[in-house]
Amino acid sequence: MNTQRLVLATRNRHKVTELHDILTDAGLDVELVGADAYPEIPDVPETGVTFAENALLKAHALARATGLPAVADDSGLCVDVLGGAPGIFSARWSGRHGDDRANLDLLLAQLSDIAAPHRAAHFACAAALALPDGTEHVVEGALRGTLRTAPAGSGGFGYDPILQPDGETRTCAELTAAEKNAISHRGQAFRALAPVVKQFLG
Repeated sequence: MNTQRLVLATRNRHKVTELHDILTDAGLDVELVGADAYPEIPDVPETGVTFAENALLKAHALARATGLPAVADDSGLCVDVLGGAPGIFSARWSGRHGDDRANLDLLLAQLSDIAAPHRAAHFACAAALALPDGTEHVVEGALRGTLRTAPAGSGGFGYDPILQPDGETRTCAELTAAEKNAISHRGQAFRALAPVVKQFLG
């Protein structure tokens, strides 16, 4: 029997490896490739207003373009005192997409006078599976914590250096990759999606 190919709507090799490990642990034998395997397919604009909408937009676009089942995710940091912002704008909070340091510095400046008891926040992730026939499924994961007043740690990326998960004394950027994957919003979402992928792909 041929191994089913599954496309992940990202050009981030780390995400491809992470999802492959989660699906393998779930007992699924799939050939997982990233969007970089299809360089002719343009990136999909994230025009949704929720993480789930953006994940579905990307998964459906890739499934239609490749004729293969596709998985996509969208994630970000949601700060309670900011009403859930940056949220879907996390990667471009400072106005420049993907400038982690500028995004982090701006957020810390905006929260500079907020006391520790009111610095609750969480990372949120929506992971979506889309099939070429239009079938779709979305799951979500969250990692709750508190925002530090200064970055700590050199691991991870994005806002990892300032989110201290509940029950931890370290930030996400101070955790090992295995520790972070075990509790992360993305890890939770992908693990919840794994049985769904298994159900549809067999």
